[in-house]
Amino acid sequence: MTTVDTRLEDRVDRRAGTASLLHVENLRVAFAGTEVVKGISFTARPGGCLAIVGESGSGKSVTARTLVGLTGARSRVTADRLDLAGTDLLHTSERAWRRVRGSRIGFILQDALVSLDQLRRVGDEVAEPLRLHGWGTRRTRAAKAVELLRSVGVPEPEVKALQRPYELSGGLRQRALIASAIALDPPLLIADEPTTALDVTVQAQVLDLLAAAKERGTSIILISHDLSVVARMADEVAVMRDGEIVEHGPARQVLYEPRHEYTRLLLDAIPSEHTRGSRLTGPAVRVRRPVDRDRPVLQAHNLAKVFRGPDKVDRTVVNDVSFELFGGETLGIVGESGSGKTTLARMALAILPATEGEVLLHGAPWSALSPAQRRPLRKQIGVVYQDPLSSFDPRWSVGQILTDALATAVRPPSTKTEARERAVRLLEQVGLREHHLNAAPLRLSGGQRQRVAIARALAPEPSVIVCDEPASALDVSIQAQVLDLLTDLQDELGVSYLFISHDLGVIHHMSDRILVMKDGRVVEHGTADDVFERPRHPYTQRLLTAVPRLRST
Repeated sequence: MTTVDTRLEDRVDRRAGTASLLHVENLRVAFAGTEVVKGISFTARPGGCLAIVGESGSGKSVTARTLVGLTGARSRVTADRLDLAGTDLLHTSERAWRRVRGSRIGFILQDALVSLDQLRRVGDEVAEPLRLHGWGTRRTRAAKAVELLRSVGVPEPEVKALQRPYELSGGLRQRALIASAIALDPPLLIADEPTTALDVTVQAQVLDLLAAAKERGTSIILISHDLSVVARMADEVAVMRDGEIVEHGPARQVLYEPRHEYTRLLLDAIPSEHTRGSRLTGPAVRVRRPVDRDRPVLQAHNLAKVFRGPDKVDRTVVNDVSFELFGGETLGIVGESGSGKTTLARMALAILPATEGEVLLHGAPWSALSPAQRRPLRKQIGVVYQDPLSSFDPRWSVGQILTDALATAVRPPSTKTEARERAVRLLEQVGLREHHLNAAPLRLSGGQRQRVAIARALAPEPSVIVCDEPASALDVSIQAQVLDLLTDLQDELGVSYLFISHDLGVIHHMSDRILVMKDGRVVEHGTADDVFERPRHPYTQRLLTAVPRLRST
């Protein structure tokens, strides 16, 4: 049973008498005649935070985009009232919307890679709202962009402002989006999954930033699948399902005394130290294969990687890192954005050459081989990325994706019929069905795409799978399904995972052992319980302190 953080109650009491800034009554949004938002109502007050939570497809992001006039020309939006401080948003022209966006409503999108122009410098992207609204000169806007990047925790902001978005990590790109959204200090800030790609310490900085904006009187609508973030920020919580609000009330009541079964399901799906060794969905019991400590399947010896930045300065992003991954084991790697964990994963995959050191696969050279020598061995190591859609060929169906992966298997299919049968078995293994073979990945939900990515990784029958943030972009219930799927597959097949995540609850739930990285080095390693319950390094202690959580007895 959870206990209440009394600060939630204080926040609600303090805001209760404040007049509303935004009024939404009976909002409906339809696409091609199909309603996806079905008559929802809420208000947003100055200095308050309303959190909207729910699964992918619940309508929460469509609601957010409606509030900034971005549902698209083919949508149909109706409401009894849609009003921002006396301005009727329902009948606002596109020209008028351009004056509202940025100055009166700031909008933080989840997908920073798509939302930022890859051909423009990051500083220019951050300064774009300033330019559109005629703020300052080119020189003062550039200086303000650097100041904004620094305010959201971007290291070396003067350097990062000169880079393109594709040169930054996911966390840094997300911070750049946040900097752009707050540039003109709008009275209403809509944040759609603003901390999804962020590690816990940067997440804490961003939440502090949003909390400071609240204290200045900014009204915040927070859309998030991370209920621990919601617990820290929200005064009110609205839970959406299938386009409707199924529960709405003070954060204290919704998070700690939920009345709706769906809300309880969301809360039960949160991975943490309490869920370690059990499943997050369905029956809690699992049969665990023993880890084979006599058989290291992947070894890294003294790996280092140096990159040259746009200022012509060499920077070491991975520095003297070694590890062993054993058969049937999950080795978790955690650290802040820029700590080197993804670079380490890319070197383990031999996608990125190491500046120093080597990687062994099943005790034999791996990273030292030429691409031609590695090609027949690729089947032994798979990968699941954070964003599976960008890793798929957009022209291919799910069936084509899996057939291509099966061609590299130990025993490739000999006929088209066999290829289809094996592709169907892979889909069934990850909880999908035969009809998904003909689907385009773009038409699948985020959870379904990640299941296809896992099926593709399994197709060659690898002994090792590198999981780089495989569940961070998923809402909590779909994340739970994907984590249970990975766990069940490991128990069934004995596959080993090199598991990278910034979510410490996920890492603790999934990992047997953990490496903690900072500034390219491993600062702490040990069993999951040792690292989480008895952290030795000050940095690990700081990471654990920064984790927002639902308080429990």
